[in-house]
Amino acid sequence: MHMDEIRRELASIISAVKTRIDMEKRFGVDTITLSKPNKVTSLSLPNAVTQIETIETHVAKKPIGGKITVPTVEANGRSPDDALKTSGDQTSMSEKEQKIKLLEELRKEMMSCHKCPLGKTRTNLVFGVGNPMARLMFVGEAPGRDEDLQGEPFVGRAGQLLTKIIEAIGLKRSDVYIANVLKCRPPGNRNPLPEEIVLCMPYLIKQIELIQPKVLCALGTFAAQTLLNTKAPVGTLRGKFHEYKGIPMMITYHPAYLLRNPNDKAKVWDDMKKVRDFLNEF
Repeated sequence: MHMDEIRRELASIISAVKTRIDMEKRFGVDTITLSKPNKVTSLSLPNAVTQIETIETHVAKKPIGGKITVPTVEANGRSPDDALKTSGDQTSMSEKEQKIKLLEELRKEMMSCHKCPLGKTRTNLVFGVGNPMARLMFVGEAPGRDEDLQGEPFVGRAGQLLTKIIEAIGLKRSDVYIANVLKCRPPGNRNPLPEEIVLCMPYLIKQIELIQPKVLCALGTFAAQTLLNTKAPVGTLRGKFHEYKGIPMMITYHPAYLLRNPNDKAKVWDDMKKVRDFLNEF
C-alpha cells in the first residue's frame, strides 16, 4: 500500500473515531471507561478528542514518502495503533449501517428496561421501525393492543390509516421512521402517565438524534406536548411548523383520532401537504 493511501486510510479511521466520540457526547456521556488486562481507567471525552486530534495533526504534517509514527498515547486502554485497528470495522461501515448498529444497541438496552411498571406488563417492546436514513420521522403516543402483540408501532387500524397518509404524500412506509413516546403499552390503552413519559423520553431523544430527520411529525396530544414541552391543545398547534432542537416539526391529529372524527381528515391532509412541500425543497 502506498504512503498516500495509508494516510488517507488513517484519516478516515480518525474521522470515524471522532464521529463516535461526538455521538457519545451528544448522548450525554462525558467519560469513557478504559480497560485492558489488570488495568481499568477512565478517560474524559474532551481528553479523548484532544488525543485523537494530536494523532490527526501528526499524520497530516508527515511528508509523503516519510515514515509515519503515531505518538504513544493511551486510548481505550490501548495504544492508538490498537485503537485505530479495531476501529477499522466501523470505518468500513456505511452511515446507514452505523445507524442500524446503534439503534439495535439502543433497542437491546431497552429490552432490560424496567424503570416503570410497564416493562412488566408488556407483551413486546415496541421500539420503532423504518428507514434509519429517513428524512421524515413520525412520533406517536404509545403502543396499543396490536402493536404490543406484534412489537411494531402503528400496525392496527390507526397504523393502516397512517400508512395511507404516508403514501398520499408520495412516500412509502419503508421510507420513513416511526416511533412512539412510550415503548410499552399502557394497560387498557390508557393515557401515558407523566412519570412514564419522563422515564421513557430519553430513549426517544436518542432515536431522533440517531435518525437525524429533516422533518418531525408529532401525531396527537402526547407527542406534541411532550416534544414541545407545552400544554397547548393539538387544535391550536397544528397547521404550522414548530421546532424541536433545530428540526422543523409539524403537529397533526393522531390517526386514531381520525378514525373517530373522520371530518378532520381534511385538516391532516393540509398539514401533510406542508410536510410534503417542505421535503420537496431538499
